Order: sequence, then C-alpha cells, then structure tokens
Amino acid sequence: MSTPSHDHLADNIRALRETRGLSQQQIARAAGIPRATWTHLESGGANPTLAVLVKVAAALQVRLDELLAEPRSPARHLRADELVVRHRGDVSIRKLLPEPLAGLDLERLSLPAGARMAGVPHTPGTREYLTCERGAVELAVGGERYRLAEGDVVVFRGDQRHGYHNPGPVAAVAYSVIAFAPTAG
Repeated sequence: MSTPSHDHLADNIRALRETRGLSQQQIARAAGIPRATWTHLESGGANPTLAVLVKVAAALQVRLDELLAEPRSPARHLRADELVVRHRGDVSIRKLLPEPLAGLDLERLSLPAGARMAGVPHTPGTREYLTCERGAVELAVGGERYRLAEGDVVVFRGDQRHGYHNPGPVAAVAYSVIAFAPTAG
C-alpha cells in the first residue's frame, strides 16, 4: 500500500517531467539513473533512496520538498484585487504576476488624464518595453519624447531617467515590461 507522500512523489515527478516536455529516457539520463528506476518512480512502485531523490530533484531543477509536497493544481486563478497595486501620485501600478520571475517585471499602469509619473532608473543594461493599450501615453527618455497611441511600443534602456505622461483627455492604460540586466553572481 502506498502512502500519500509516496503517491505525491510519483504524481509530482511525472507532472514535472511532462511539463518540461522530456521523455523518461531523457530525464533519467539527465538524473544519472536507469530508465527503469525512473519508470518505477513515476508508477509509485519505487522506494527511492535519498541519493536517488536528490538526483531526481536536480534533474527536474526543483527542491527536494517539492517532490514530496501535495501536487499543485494545474492552474491558479487570482482575482484582480489579489495582485499588488501601488500608487505613485495619480498613477496606479498593478503587478501582472503573482510572484516574481527572476530578471523580469510586468506591470499595468493606469494614468488618469494629465497624470505624470517619473520612472526609476534601473541597473545598467536593463531594457524596458512600454506598450500603450488604451488612450495615449507620452514617454520621455534620453532627452526625447515618444507619443504612443494604442498598440504602439517603445523599447528603451531602463538605466536612464525616464517619465510617463498622459497628454490626452481620457484615462490611459499602458503595460511595462522590465528585463533586468543579469547580475554578476
């Protein structure tokens, strides 16, 4: 008879492998274990040693506790009010992702008519992408001004002074994608 954590192990290993689009043979090779061992792990018929579990976790690029945890739901629905919102003056900035992704930030900017906001320069090498979804947004960067209409995108170095302005008579919505420069580590 299998235990709940044993069932979790088999389900998690199979789901993680499938998510990565790898065959049992490919992931077993990456883990340095025989394919038959991997098959037994996924079927729930194995009683793996800690050494085998460490190899499996490393091959799947997850922590050991994630292999044993209750399987995650295939999707997570978050209501808009569950996402982080901050305000800078009249501008509302809402995170579009519920958790951070290394090196990436996605935000929705709501700018009432006439609103202005100074951007914060980031580390050297950072790239920013600003897309106007609704209304009009003016971006000031590097001594230049760019007026974005709906659907327009401006790509710019995020390590310099920049600012946003809604020059129109109606509220504007824009999306900012910030791709941070890799840090030496």
